[in-house]
Amino acid sequence: MFRSKIIGTGSYAPAKIMTNHDLEEIISTSDHWIAERTGIRERRIASKNEATSDLAAIAAERALEYAGLDPMELDLIVVATSTPDMVFPSTACIVQDKIGARRAAAFDISAACSGFIYALAVGDQYVRSGTFSSVLIIGAEVMSRIIDWTDRGTCILFGDGAGAVVLKRGRVDSGILSTHLHSDGALWDLIHVPGGGSRIPPSIDVLERKLNCIKMKGSETFKVAVRTLADAAWEALKANNLRPSDLDLLIPHQANMRIIKAVVEKLEIRMDKVVMNLDRFGNTSAASIPMALDEAAREGRIREGNFILMEGFGGGLTWGSAMVKW
Repeated sequence: MFRSKIIGTGSYAPAKIMTNHDLEEIISTSDHWIAERTGIRERRIASKNEATSDLAAIAAERALEYAGLDPMELDLIVVATSTPDMVFPSTACIVQDKIGARRAAAFDISAACSGFIYALAVGDQYVRSGTFSSVLIIGAEVMSRIIDWTDRGTCILFGDGAGAVVLKRGRVDSGILSTHLHSDGALWDLIHVPGGGSRIPPSIDVLERKLNCIKMKGSETFKVAVRTLADAAWEALKANNLRPSDLDLLIPHQANMRIIKAVVEKLEIRMDKVVMNLDRFGNTSAASIPMALDEAAREGRIREGNFILMEGFGGGLTWGSAMVKW
């Protein structure tokens, strides 16, 4: 029996920083209001020449370097994104070419902010089954391209970035212990981008009405997020006969400080066990968890034998968790 082990992490954020004070020049808001309601102080914005695959490729190369793995050794690349370079081919195929991983199969997963957890679960199953030995999982987004900068409820939240991990077949006493995925399509309209697909194809009307931008029902989303993230955490803990006190680190999707604190209160764990970079990067959707994981790994916050719980929530609705023994 095989188990997949994370042997490398990497991340990338665009150089341009947009602060809350910058947003004060665009919409009616304030640094104090944004920080108090969300915990966000600034976010990164991709340049005009940067697409999702560009961010993803840099994060991937850093993860491969960390792992000491040649791109030609990869068997599979899975990219989680809601902002692909184009409808097709997949962003994963474009990344495959950029990093020179010519042996690898490649495809995308669309599960919004839960995308990285979904992609990690898929990669884990390929390794566990013995089908593949080396898998690259990437969460990458250029959310700034689907933002309505006149909508104060959404434009303050999102940023751009990418994170990646390399999975390798390893011993059974460590690695990804379990993954847990869920969805509720009946709540699809809580977070969605209505225009640009086959339902409402691209048109001048779509652009004028900004139907190609994120629409979100904030208060309803908040309540469901807290409930489902708490449930996902307990599910992962119980599946591995662990208690919240056994956790060394919790790496949640970086959506909103109030959501994270509410979940932490339900789990009754200390805030110093929570990895957060929300204040500096905002909500980077599928990229947020692997970016936070990479920071924690490179800062020395993760040690061999640590129990790490990762969990995400996003449009679909989708949510899920993954328990890892480092």
